[in-house]
Amino acid sequence: MEEAEVPLEQLHEEIHHHAEHGGPPWISWVALSTALLAVLAAITGLLSGKHANEAMMSQIQASDQWGYYQAKSIKAAILEAKTTLVSEATEKDKEKAAQYQEEQAEIKREAEHKQTEATANFHKHEIFARGVTLFQIAIAVAAISALTKKRSFWYVSMVFGAVGAVFLALGLIAP
Repeated sequence: MEEAEVPLEQLHEEIHHHAEHGGPPWISWVALSTALLAVLAAITGLLSGKHANEAMMSQIQASDQWGYYQAKSIKAAILEAKTTLVSEATEKDKEKAAQYQEEQAEIKREAEHKQTEATANFHKHEIFARGVTLFQIAIAVAAISALTKKRSFWYVSMVFGAVGAVFLALGLIAP
C-alpha cells in the first residue's frame, strides 16, 4: 500500500516567495513552520509506508503458515484413516502421528504470531497515515495564511500540525 503524495512543493515555494518579498514579519515564521511540517510529514509518510509493507509481509507469511498447517492436517488425517482401516498400526505410524501433532501446534503458533504482527503493523500504518494527512492539511492552511496575510490561518495550521505530531508520537509508542 502506497500513500498518495500531495504535491506540496509549489505551495512551499509560494510561501518562501511571499516571505522573501516583504509582508508582515510573522510570514517568515510561517515559512519556517511549513518547512518543519514538511519534514515531519515526510518522516511520518515513510513510517506509514514501512508499517504498511510490514503488515503485508506478515500477513503473507501467516497465510503461508496456515497453508502449511493445513497440509500437515491432511497428512495426519490420512495417517489416522490408515491406522483405523488397518487393524495393526505400526509403532512408526504412531510416532509419525505424534510428530504431525507437534508440528501442527508449532505451525499454528507461528501463524497466529504472524497474524498478530500484521494487525499491529497495520494499526501503526493507520496512525501514521492520519498524521501525514494532518501535516498536509497544516501545510496547506499555512500557505493560505501566507497568501491572505491572515495570522489566524497560521494558528489554525499550527493546531493541525500539533495534532499531526500527536499522531506521529502515538504511532511511535504504539505496541
